[in-house]
Amino acid sequence: MEIKQLYTGCLAEAAYYIESNGEIAIIDPMRDVQDYLDLAKESNAKIKYVLETHFHADFVSGHVELAKQTGAHIVYGPNANPSFDFYSAKDGQELSLGDVSFKVLHTPGHTMESSCYLLRDEEGKDTAIFTGDTLFIGDVGRPDLAVKTDLTKEDLAGHLFDSLRNKIMPLADEVVVYPAHGQGSACGKNMSSERFDTLGNQKKFNYALRADMSKEEFVKEVTEGIGAAPQYFPKNVELNRSGYDSLDSVLEKGNLQLKVDEFEAMAKKDDTLVLDTRGAEDFSAGHIPNSLFIGIDGGFAPWVGTLVENLNTPILIVCDEGRGEEVITRLSRVGYQNPVGVLASGMLAWKQAGKTISTLQEVSAEELAINFENWQNSVVDVRKPGEYNSAHLQDVSNKPLDYIAENASSYASDKPYYLHCAGGYRSVIAASILKQQGIKNVINIKGGFAAIKETDLPILEVACSNS
Repeated sequence: MEIKQLYTGCLAEAAYYIESNGEIAIIDPMRDVQDYLDLAKESNAKIKYVLETHFHADFVSGHVELAKQTGAHIVYGPNANPSFDFYSAKDGQELSLGDVSFKVLHTPGHTMESSCYLLRDEEGKDTAIFTGDTLFIGDVGRPDLAVKTDLTKEDLAGHLFDSLRNKIMPLADEVVVYPAHGQGSACGKNMSSERFDTLGNQKKFNYALRADMSKEEFVKEVTEGIGAAPQYFPKNVELNRSGYDSLDSVLEKGNLQLKVDEFEAMAKKDDTLVLDTRGAEDFSAGHIPNSLFIGIDGGFAPWVGTLVENLNTPILIVCDEGRGEEVITRLSRVGYQNPVGVLASGMLAWKQAGKTISTLQEVSAEELAINFENWQNSVVDVRKPGEYNSAHLQDVSNKPLDYIAENASSYASDKPYYLHCAGGYRSVIAASILKQQGIKNVINIKGGFAAIKETDLPILEVACSNS
């Protein structure tokens, strides 16, 4: 038997490859399925099952495409109702895989169809449990993401308490826990940087598995401090339930190399978004007017999902040479179906054609320190509330990037704004959005709060928050 965790850092997502005696199960696959196909070919083994722990909210699964290419059975636990062919497993049912087996454990709470898969080895011993978003390392799944249900988050948290206590915690301490996400995912609020652990350790150190915890205490602790879910989450759930276009077809349409005049003509269409995925410094130095910056080398896909509301928006891509396919693949992972072309030869071609270029003004943290008395009322911290609450510049407002659409009306078009985040990535995103909305006098503070802390500017430190 072989277990491989395939981790996608941008989404903090873990898929799993389990092989035994020529048969393979893939658990919670990403939309781009080639890695799984390659592993199967290397092992000269057949993918028998695609096991889904639930309808994922934060990424589009590769279940439909993988089943189409391999003939594998898509398996969900009870309460799932997708619109494609699948196998509905019963709670407690055993699924054989070569010389091992999986026991299906229905664990409602994160969502009502959530199920875990308990792996039993060749001797029938419980070896590992693949917990999806039910149990993380250091945390449990947030109970507020169920789509189209009358259940409250408190109702779901109560179900989650029962699932953990009745289905998972009675298992042996040496069982290894393999969750679907790690630190950085928005599917939980207190995840560890560790990507797997023993159940025994989680019983000791996971706040939600305390033996003396009542259901009322659990519901209160699990539901407190949950930030609003990104707007793309319910849309990804529906794609995972209903199916989607193949990645190959999205790539074929989206990776079309467009000459400058072609790109410019398409960019003038009202509903088309120009997405600049280069580095923040490159964007600041020169970009296409009214383009949105979200750099591919940061938290790219989740930020696109948070800030670009329509999954079918026609997207024109500006990227570093040779990275168009990567950009499109990562867009597709969070459900963006309609990239329509890439600027051939990137900004170099745009500049050589003599087209209009916009820049983003920047100042250093040292310049901010020198002028802080005059600029203080114009400084905006775009980090998350929890980061701001931990430490921030004294008397500086917090307008998180996550809520920039809601906060847009609070910016005056005739006033300068000095934006910072933790390191400079999110503040450039925020600046690009404000410029699109007519707030032209925005200035990025290079290096963000990390650089600000190295100056003598007044820092206010307060109690940490879970938000």
